[in-house]
Amino acid sequence: MEANPELVAGTVCGSFAVFQVLFHFISYWFSAKVSPGYNSLSIEKKIEWNSRVVSTCHSLLVGIFGLYLFFFDEPTIADPLWGDSTLVKLNIATASGYLISDLLIILLNWKVIGDKFFVIHHCTALTAYYFVLKDGVLSYIANFRLLAELSSPFKCDVSLFLFSRWFFEALKYPKFSKANVINGILMTVVFFIVRIIAIPPLYFFVYSVYGTEPYIRLGFAIQCTWITTCLVLDVMNVMWMIKITKGCIKVISLIGQEKAKTSLQNGKLD
Repeated sequence: MEANPELVAGTVCGSFAVFQVLFHFISYWFSAKVSPGYNSLSIEKKIEWNSRVVSTCHSLLVGIFGLYLFFFDEPTIADPLWGDSTLVKLNIATASGYLISDLLIILLNWKVIGDKFFVIHHCTALTAYYFVLKDGVLSYIANFRLLAELSSPFKCDVSLFLFSRWFFEALKYPKFSKANVINGILMTVVFFIVRIIAIPPLYFFVYSVYGTEPYIRLGFAIQCTWITTCLVLDVMNVMWMIKITKGCIKVISLIGQEKAKTSLQNGKLD
């Protein structure tokens, strides 16, 4: 069933408004309630904190819903190129509203959280989502890409701080604390599963449909947008995966050095 354009547009606007309220008001209130250390943070740290809270909420919302749609949404499963689904469009509209909201937050707080890679990522995703919402094509592929958001509660940003680890460090958890180490390992594994392992099947699918009548019917503009946006996002994912892996290996190696140092200080080498 085709989604009503007014419903889609309303979802984008509503999503934008909700994530703005979450950033400017709810995160401040909630974080102060659940974390005693929040109030002691600087204004800059609070901006970063609230940005990550909003990102995590968005990731869990669209990621979990997207996972359900990936397995059970019949229109898009039956026709990955042209299957039009109201539920998938609403999920993509929700993600689009968040991306616009996050872009605005980044631009207004550029000195604190500004990053060109985030801007490229958001603009690339919004370009692809525009065609999905406007023409009702490639909904299955767009939803498949949204599953990558399931890594966000653990993922790192381009400055190599884990979202969750950033919270730990902002609250002055020890670098080698059990929570920090476990989070780092989980982040590396989850990021690899949902963002890297998913790359080969996507391009195999592109290869399998290339030249078919449904693919040709997409038109040159949508074909180019599909391939170009996927390539940009996947190059960024590979870059981030390399950085994440290096960071994880570094932490694990430093733990060994720290243990050895502690043993020597205690007068024995275990």
